[in-house]
Amino acid sequence: MKDFTKKIAVGVGVAAFWLAVWEILSLCVSAELLLPSPFKVAATWWALAKTAAFWAAAGTSLLRVVCGFAAGALVGTPLAFATHKCAPLRTLVAPLLHIVRAAPVASFIILALVWIKTAWLPPFISFLMVLPLVWANVEQGLAETDPKLLEMAAVYRLPKRVVRRQIRLPSLAPYLLSACKTGLGFAWKSGIAAEVICRPAGSVGNALYRAKLLLETPEVFAWTGTVVVLSVVLEKLLVLAADRLQTRHPQKEVAK
Repeated sequence: MKDFTKKIAVGVGVAAFWLAVWEILSLCVSAELLLPSPFKVAATWWALAKTAAFWAAAGTSLLRVVCGFAAGALVGTPLAFATHKCAPLRTLVAPLLHIVRAAPVASFIILALVWIKTAWLPPFISFLMVLPLVWANVEQGLAETDPKLLEMAAVYRLPKRVVRRQIRLPSLAPYLLSACKTGLGFAWKSGIAAEVICRPAGSVGNALYRAKLLLETPEVFAWTGTVVVLSVVLEKLLVLAADRLQTRHPQKEVAK
């Protein structure tokens, strides 16, 4: 309990420090168009939050990002298993995924606009950014599984399902969780960037673009803060779900 209270106190202190820095910088700049105060941004956010359009836009963008992220994780994980087992497949797939990971997001958004409907573009871009990240992490986790445990499983002739549940998955879990946590951030950044460029109706990206066009800087900050909060909440939920799963299915002794 003390550790939890201390953590909360530290978090509040850090937040208060940076809000104070923000307020001081805002006073120094003395131009709301360039840097509005945190109080002005909070008031703007509260005004937005009172409208149904705000929650509809946030919910729509959230759904798009989550769909893209889930698709990237669901495709990237089995693809990593396949390329780990089949070296020729890895030789074919790896260069393409490395190109996707290294290329600018804006390039994919502009190219995809030619082929994909506006509403489907943000989840597709999120999927495209998450896929290579999950694939690389999962394959690394598979490659770094303790060979002695696999040898022991072979000696004792353990069933494949036991090897997967008691050796492969516990070894892979930290890599997959790390990929998902990082992938969520990439999914939000790329998904909202796609919305800003293609501007689908009733989305956070469209609202950001409109606020920037009308020089409503406090509104830009308010929408950006909303995206950050949603991203953090999703990450916390992901970690909580992973902890619950680990508690419910703890790693057991493979053999004595």
